[in-house]
Amino acid sequence: MSAFAVIVLTGVLLSASCALIGCFLVLRRMAMMADAISHAILPGLVAGYFLAQGPSALAGFAGAALAAVVTVTLVEALRNSGRVGDQSAIGIVFPAMFALGVFITSRYYEDVHLDTDAVLYGNIEFAPFDVLIVNGINLGPQSLWVLGALTLLNLGFVALFYKELKLATFDPELAAVMGFSPALIHYALMLMLSVTTVGAFTAVGAILVVAFLIVPAATAYLLTDDLKRMIGLAVLAGALSVVIGFLFALALDASVAGAMATAAGALFALAVLFSPGKGLLSRRRQLQRQRQQVILENLVVHLLNHEHIAAESHEAEVTHLRSELRWSPALAQRAIRQAERAGLVEQHGDRLTLTEAGRALARQAQTRAERAHQ
Repeated sequence: MSAFAVIVLTGVLLSASCALIGCFLVLRRMAMMADAISHAILPGLVAGYFLAQGPSALAGFAGAALAAVVTVTLVEALRNSGRVGDQSAIGIVFPAMFALGVFITSRYYEDVHLDTDAVLYGNIEFAPFDVLIVNGINLGPQSLWVLGALTLLNLGFVALFYKELKLATFDPELAAVMGFSPALIHYALMLMLSVTTVGAFTAVGAILVVAFLIVPAATAYLLTDDLKRMIGLAVLAGALSVVIGFLFALALDASVAGAMATAAGALFALAVLFSPGKGLLSRRRQLQRQRQQVILENLVVHLLNHEHIAAESHEAEVTHLRSELRWSPALAQRAIRQAERAGLVEQHGDRLTLTEAGRALARQAQTRAERAHQ
């Protein structure tokens, strides 16, 4: 397998494992917890390096996992104390843990490979050269084994506890009534988040891991309201981010991990703009349609209210309508054209008359207004 293929496959496995957990973080509005853990594991990594007297995957993983558990425990303790809010608890714990790790790294390990650049941004470019050797046998890139196992672990966790995770996420009260402990499910999810963060940390560092945990899931959230489809789209968005980011990094001779995270952000921006249900352009079109509907309803209601009265002829004049409804000439002309195309009114000279479809729409609008005022 070529070095380029190893880098891309490492990124795909990384993004997939993060997206599986990230969907539930986004739905639970817990994105900051991912940020907190990804930063707070730094002192654990440093402790593992110190205890092993050098680089050790096992010692680093154990130290980082312990730091993640400590972070979650401290955040929950502060939150349950009632002294501070959810976000405040996270904001207190993770800067302290991260600052401690950065201080120790920059002070005592300045001249070794455990530098702040590697900690913050990772070294996914070197994934092909960090091989796993067991009993003298070269089993290939270590990142593929670690992230492959992590992806299978997260996939198994989501598949096995899908019903419990879904119920506890959308309706924790019902979950408690049905015998599922929301607190236990929460801590299980936090444990998986900790394991995922530690596993992904070595590939993309503390800062960029948050992008893969949150951004693809947030992108998928904008594209669908179905949880299973959201998980699938999040994995797909993460994989596309990896491939697109890698190609841009090659073309621009830039950071591979940074380009991948930037590509994830670009896909999210596209979803924000063009999502069929939640995108800005879709919302704008929806608001325009609603505004046009309100204009048409105002027109037909006005005409219906003045049918069969002495002033009907005057009230139906286009020039009077503009002043009565406070419309500009352009708006009035546009509204009349739309009403004619919809078969709601007919224009005879300067006067408008309702069709049966127009009367029906006017009565529906009046009924809705009466119900709203009751």
